[in-house]
Amino acid sequence: MTYPSTTADERDALEQFLDFHRDRVLKALDEVSDTEAATRVLGATDMTVGGIVKHLAAVEDLWFHRKLLDVPSSEPWRSAPFDQDPDWEWHSAAEQTVVELRKLYVDACATSRAVAGRISSLDEQAKRASFGEQFVNLRWVYLHMIEETAQHRGHLDLLLDAIRQARPSR
Repeated sequence: MTYPSTTADERDALEQFLDFHRDRVLKALDEVSDTEAATRVLGATDMTVGGIVKHLAAVEDLWFHRKLLDVPSSEPWRSAPFDQDPDWEWHSAAEQTVVELRKLYVDACATSRAVAGRISSLDEQAKRASFGEQFVNLRWVYLHMIEETAQHRGHLDLLLDAIRQARPSR
Protein backbone atom coordinates (compact mmCIF):
# COMPACT_ATOMS: atom_id res chain seq x y z
CA MET A 1 0.00 0.00 0.00
CA THR A 2 1.19 3.48 -0.76
CA TYR A 3 1.21 6.37 1.66
CA PRO A 4 -2.20 8.08 2.04
CA SER A 5 -3.11 10.78 -0.44
CA THR A 6 -2.09 14.32 0.39
CA THR A 7 -5.22 15.73 -1.25
CA ALA A 8 -7.97 13.45 0.09
CA ASP A 9 -11.07 14.85 1.75
CA GLU A 10 -11.50 14.30 5.50
CA ARG A 11 -13.23 10.93 5.37
CA ASP A 12 -10.99 9.50 2.67
CA ALA A 13 -7.93 10.69 4.58
CA LEU A 14 -9.12 9.00 7.79
CA GLU A 15 -9.88 5.76 5.94
CA GLN A 16 -6.58 5.84 4.06
CA PHE A 17 -4.47 6.45 7.17
CA LEU A 18 -6.23 3.66 9.05
CA ASP A 19 -5.83 1.27 6.11
CA PHE A 20 -2.17 2.27 5.78
CA HIS A 21 -1.48 1.18 9.36
CA ARG A 22 -3.67 -1.92 9.02
CA ASP A 23 -1.60 -2.95 6.00
CA ARG A 24 1.64 -2.51 7.94
CA VAL A 25 0.27 -4.73 10.73
CA LEU A 26 -0.38 -7.46 8.15
CA LYS A 27 3.12 -7.03 6.72
CA ALA A 28 4.51 -7.82 10.18
CA LEU A 29 2.88 -11.26 9.94
CA ASP A 30 4.73 -11.85 6.68
CA GLU A 31 8.03 -11.75 8.56
CA VAL A 32 7.40 -14.27 11.32
CA SER A 33 6.87 -17.97 11.79
CA ASP A 34 4.07 -19.35 13.92
CA THR A 35 6.53 -19.92 16.78
CA GLU A 36 7.95 -16.40 16.54
CA ALA A 37 4.47 -14.88 16.46
CA ALA A 38 3.45 -16.84 19.55
CA THR A 39 6.50 -16.68 21.76
CA ARG A 40 8.95 -13.89 21.10
CA VAL A 41 8.66 -11.19 23.75
CA LEU A 42 10.72 -8.11 24.38
CA GLY A 43 12.00 -6.88 27.72
CA ALA A 44 9.44 -6.31 30.44
CA THR A 45 6.39 -6.94 28.27
CA ASP A 46 4.59 -10.15 27.44
CA MET A 47 3.38 -8.78 24.10
CA THR A 48 3.84 -11.02 21.09
CA VAL A 49 3.29 -10.37 17.40
CA GLY A 50 0.31 -12.72 17.47
CA GLY A 51 -1.12 -11.13 20.60
CA ILE A 52 -0.92 -7.67 19.09
CA VAL A 53 -2.66 -8.73 15.88
CA LYS A 54 -5.42 -10.54 17.76
CA HIS A 55 -5.86 -7.56 20.10
CA LEU A 56 -6.20 -5.24 17.09
CA ALA A 57 -8.85 -7.56 15.62
CA ALA A 58 -10.74 -7.37 18.95
CA VAL A 59 -10.50 -3.57 19.00
CA GLU A 60 -11.85 -3.38 15.43
CA ASP A 61 -14.87 -5.39 16.56
CA LEU A 62 -15.32 -3.36 19.73
CA TRP A 63 -15.37 0.08 18.13
CA PHE A 64 -16.94 -0.49 14.73
CA HIS A 65 -19.36 -3.27 15.64
CA ARG A 66 -20.12 -3.06 19.34
CA LYS A 67 -19.89 0.70 19.96
CA LEU A 68 -21.07 2.16 16.65
CA LEU A 69 -23.92 -0.31 16.10
CA ASP A 70 -24.60 -1.52 19.68
CA VAL A 71 -24.91 -5.12 18.56
CA PRO A 72 -23.38 -8.15 20.27
CA SER A 73 -19.76 -8.81 19.47
CA SER A 74 -19.02 -11.35 16.78
CA GLU A 75 -17.05 -14.52 17.40
CA PRO A 76 -14.58 -15.26 18.82
CA TRP A 77 -15.15 -12.25 21.08
CA ARG A 78 -18.73 -13.10 22.03
CA SER A 79 -17.81 -16.40 23.69
CA ALA A 80 -14.34 -15.42 24.90
CA PRO A 81 -13.79 -15.90 28.65
CA PHE A 82 -12.95 -12.25 29.37
CA ASP A 83 -14.40 -12.60 32.87
CA GLN A 84 -11.70 -15.19 33.67
CA ASP A 85 -8.93 -13.58 31.59
CA PRO A 86 -9.41 -9.88 30.73
CA ASP A 87 -6.43 -10.15 28.35
CA TRP A 88 -7.72 -13.29 26.67
CA GLU A 89 -7.04 -12.08 23.13
CA TRP A 90 -3.39 -11.45 24.01
CA HIS A 91 -2.90 -14.86 25.65
CA SER A 92 -4.98 -17.06 23.34
CA ALA A 93 -3.16 -15.84 20.23
CA ALA A 94 -0.33 -18.26 21.04
CA GLU A 95 -2.71 -21.10 20.13
CA GLN A 96 -3.19 -19.80 16.59
CA THR A 97 -1.08 -19.85 13.46
CA VAL A 98 0.01 -16.77 11.56
CA VAL A 99 -2.47 -17.74 8.82
CA GLU A 100 -5.33 -17.90 11.34
CA LEU A 101 -4.36 -14.58 12.93
CA ARG A 102 -4.12 -12.92 9.52
CA LYS A 103 -7.61 -14.14 8.59
CA LEU A 104 -9.05 -12.97 11.91
CA TYR A 105 -7.57 -9.49 11.44
CA VAL A 106 -8.42 -9.20 7.74
CA ASP A 107 -12.01 -10.25 8.45
CA ALA A 108 -12.31 -7.82 11.37
CA CYS A 109 -11.02 -4.95 9.23
CA ALA A 110 -13.39 -5.87 6.38
CA THR A 111 -16.33 -5.86 8.79
CA SER A 112 -15.22 -2.48 10.16
CA ARG A 113 -15.04 -1.04 6.64
CA ALA A 114 -18.51 -2.39 5.85
CA VAL A 115 -19.98 -0.89 9.05
CA ALA A 116 -18.35 2.49 8.42
CA GLY A 117 -19.52 2.39 4.80
CA ARG A 118 -23.13 2.24 5.97
CA ILE A 119 -22.72 5.42 8.02
CA SER A 120 -23.11 8.48 5.85
CA SER A 121 -21.67 11.17 8.12
CA LEU A 122 -18.54 11.38 10.24
CA ASP A 123 -20.70 13.25 12.76
CA GLU A 124 -23.06 10.30 13.33
CA GLN A 125 -22.85 9.18 16.92
CA ALA A 126 -22.29 5.66 18.13
CA LYS A 127 -25.33 3.82 19.42
CA ARG A 128 -23.51 2.67 22.56
CA ALA A 129 -21.93 5.01 25.10
CA SER A 130 -18.21 4.96 25.83
CA PHE A 131 -16.30 6.30 28.80
CA GLY A 132 -19.37 6.43 31.01
CA GLU A 133 -22.16 8.31 29.28
CA GLN A 134 -20.30 9.86 26.36
CA PHE A 135 -21.27 9.04 22.80
CA VAL A 136 -18.44 9.26 20.30
CA ASN A 137 -18.96 9.87 16.60
CA LEU A 138 -17.55 8.03 13.58
CA ARG A 139 -14.80 10.64 13.21
CA TRP A 140 -13.64 9.93 16.76
CA VAL A 141 -13.69 6.17 16.11
CA TYR A 142 -11.52 6.61 13.01
CA LEU A 143 -9.04 8.79 14.90
CA HIS A 144 -8.94 6.39 17.84
CA MET A 145 -8.40 3.39 15.58
CA ILE A 146 -5.59 5.20 13.75
CA GLU A 147 -4.02 5.92 17.14
CA GLU A 148 -4.50 2.34 18.41
CA THR A 149 -3.26 0.68 15.23
CA ALA A 150 -0.26 2.97 14.83
CA GLN A 151 0.72 2.55 18.49
CA HIS A 152 0.71 -1.23 18.20
CA ARG A 153 2.43 -1.03 14.84
CA GLY A 154 5.33 0.56 16.73
CA HIS A 155 5.31 -2.35 19.17
CA LEU A 156 5.39 -4.72 16.18
CA ASP A 157 8.43 -2.90 14.78
CA LEU A 158 10.30 -3.45 18.06
CA LEU A 159 9.31 -7.11 18.25
CA LEU A 160 10.29 -7.70 14.61
CA ASP A 161 13.70 -6.13 15.23
CA ALA A 162 14.22 -8.45 18.21
CA ILE A 163 13.08 -11.48 16.17
CA ARG A 164 15.45 -10.63 13.30
CA GLN A 165 18.38 -10.23 15.72
CA ALA A 166 17.61 -13.52 17.45
CA ARG A 167 17.60 -15.52 14.21
CA PRO A 168 20.75 -17.47 13.42
CA SER A 169 23.00 -15.86 10.81
CA ARG A 170 22.96 -17.51 7.43
